[in-house]
Amino acid sequence: MKVIKKQLVSALTLLLIVGLVSSCDKDFEEVNSNPNSPETVSSSLLLPNIIRNAANEIVGKGWGIGNVVMQYTSKIQFTNEDRYNWGPEGDPYSVFYNTLRDVNNMVLISGEAGENNYVGVALVMKSLMYAFMTDAYGDLPYTEAIGAKDGINYPKFDRQDIIYDGILRDLEQANQLLGSSSEGLEGDILFQGDILKWKKLANSLRLRALMRISDRENPSSGMQAIVSNPQQFPVFEGNEDNAALQYLQDVPNQHYLFTTRSGSFDEYRLSTTIEGYLKDMEDPRLFAYYQPTNDSGAGIIGAPEDYAGVPNGLADENAYGYSPSGDPNKGGSNFISRVGLLFSCLACSEYASPVGFQTVLMSYSELQFLLAEARERGFISVGDAGTYYENGIQASFDYYEDRLRVANLGEIADAVQPAPAYYSQGTVAYTGSQEEKLEKIGTQKWIALFFNGLEGWFDWRRTGIPEIEPGPAAYIETVPVRFMYPTGVQALNKENYEQAVSVQGQDRITTRVWWDVE
Repeated sequence: MKVIKKQLVSALTLLLIVGLVSSCDKDFEEVNSNPNSPETVSSSLLLPNIIRNAANEIVGKGWGIGNVVMQYTSKIQFTNEDRYNWGPEGDPYSVFYNTLRDVNNMVLISGEAGENNYVGVALVMKSLMYAFMTDAYGDLPYTEAIGAKDGINYPKFDRQDIIYDGILRDLEQANQLLGSSSEGLEGDILFQGDILKWKKLANSLRLRALMRISDRENPSSGMQAIVSNPQQFPVFEGNEDNAALQYLQDVPNQHYLFTTRSGSFDEYRLSTTIEGYLKDMEDPRLFAYYQPTNDSGAGIIGAPEDYAGVPNGLADENAYGYSPSGDPNKGGSNFISRVGLLFSCLACSEYASPVGFQTVLMSYSELQFLLAEARERGFISVGDAGTYYENGIQASFDYYEDRLRVANLGEIADAVQPAPAYYSQGTVAYTGSQEEKLEKIGTQKWIALFFNGLEGWFDWRRTGIPEIEPGPAAYIETVPVRFMYPTGVQALNKENYEQAVSVQGQDRITTRVWWDVE
């Protein structure tokens, strides 16, 4: 009897232990999950970071390299960028590939949930970043990129034509997806949830991409399909559609340069190259892009003679003491114009605004110049090339007037609209041979693309407009036409890197990418 009781107690004890273990095991994952570190997040939480990372990288490259290589600005100290002493470029490569992981997660998460609007936005941002990277570097990991979870740790490099095929395909798919589901776009810090504006950006970027590769592949059918069917393929219709990231008053959301050191801001000054164009055409964007020299005593705005530039590509010792007048007693920073107050850092001026300047990813003005060129070259049969051209110019003036008013710089805003005679002067009027008209389109587009990432450089490499010459102390005799791959890529993905170089050409800043036909 005692033996039976002992066995019964042992059995009950065992059942109790098994039950407890089963209960603990059943709740183990729930108990040990960290609510502050979720394994999956919603697309609405991924999207702001994707937009912010892309915009910050694009504006940073515009300030540090794009403005200099396209001779909107010159450097008066630490002049390596201005002299083309460029080494391997770590970004945008690293920043964009890290951000593209979030883009990929966004596609997967929202694709499974049937959130087509988020998938469409993700494809637009993916296309924007890949276009920027491939235009900068050339061939890149694309079809095997972001594949570490699938065991692809050493992705192959795809040729640029393959990448552009993918970009155009993704943008067309984005146009189809956007508006085909009902979810709102929370976390959209670019367009505040306006799906139609994302569709317009997708199709405007398609036109940019088709024009970029136009010396390799005839873009006519793709461009014509877009412009002849605005209901299906809407594009930017005015400055209100600009893909421009608006900054906020509070830390850390002010514009890119607002918290920059004054010394860093003051390294960059008006280039004599663009100075010549703006003054010759009596173009009032001079007042928006730059400041009068300190020596002029003009205040926040002056007459054209109160603005003076410095040539690009000078050695440090010559750049810092440069005298625009040639008088050795009137040389140095006080005699050279700073970049405009609209872009100023807080420590640089009492007039600095945290919200006036925007990061422009693509503008209505740029689109109008694309359409002007496309019409002039016979790629499209819709519209009038001269009208597109003048729309592009006027949109640029209107944009800067508006931004200056936002920045409480009304005195400058009042002066940035051109005189009526501006459009009729010989260097601006849409007259002459086709070659002369294309040169005018390219020149005005270059002026309008001031501080617009690297877009001015990308477009110049395709058109050669305007004429840009290396400075006297440049390390090479030609303007760079690409970035070198990052050193980390050379070391960690060596076999595929070497294969890419063997196909594309030497990893140098003078090696042209596929679409850049000499």
